[in-house]
Amino acid sequence: METAHVYRMKTAEHLCPFGMKTVDLLKRKGYEVDDHPLTSRDEIEAFKAQENVDTTPQTYIGDKRIGGYEEVRKHLGMSVPNAKKTTYRPVIAIFVTALLIGLAVSWVANGTLLAARMPEYAVATAMVLLGLQKLQDVESFSSMFLNYDLLAQRYVPYSYVYPYAETLAGVLMLAGALIWLAAPLALFVGTVGAVSVFKAVYIDKRELKCACVGGSSNVPLGFVSLTENIAMILMGLWMPLKMWF
Repeated sequence: METAHVYRMKTAEHLCPFGMKTVDLLKRKGYEVDDHPLTSRDEIEAFKAQENVDTTPQTYIGDKRIGGYEEVRKHLGMSVPNAKKTTYRPVIAIFVTALLIGLAVSWVANGTLLAARMPEYAVATAMVLLGLQKLQDVESFSSMFLNYDLLAQRYVPYSYVYPYAETLAGVLMLAGALIWLAAPLALFVGTVGAVSVFKAVYIDKRELKCACVGGSSNVPLGFVSLTENIAMILMGLWMPLKMWF
């Protein structure tokens, strides 16, 4: 069994998460890990000076220095996390969670997973969860939103109102209350959003990030964003219509 030597920061003030990840990863990959915690600032600086490196952790396998956590992943033939890489994972996670919550609410309220209102529960929950993501940092959301929303570009305050409007509409629809307010609200923001996304992506052919899960996301603007808005439009139409049938 090959031995890997890991030098990582472990002081009273800071326990390096990448050092812990490196040790755990190497053990799971079958390496015998010789763990060397650096427990003081002096010890850390002395190690970096001796090895001529700028950061810790540092991993050595045999006589070869591999480097930090990402370099270890590369050495093991694994992918390297990239915070700037575009991904649909955040919005997929929200949609799946919303569906599961919709099923759970359907079970509690109706005694069955597939009640008639289950799709309403799921879509309304997705609206609330997406609104919550935006509300975490409204300023950051508004900056990204202004890149493509047609109404926000003409009336900037709308970019600050949008997260509250989406969340409120979702909560009211989930409760089945004040539909006279929730339905027009969802229909309005959904329609403006759908037209804006369609124009930016399919007419202007712009490659933008979607603000649908907040202003710091790397979700591409496109089909998923359009789906979110179409779902709000359908909810805005369906909720009042079902009251008449």
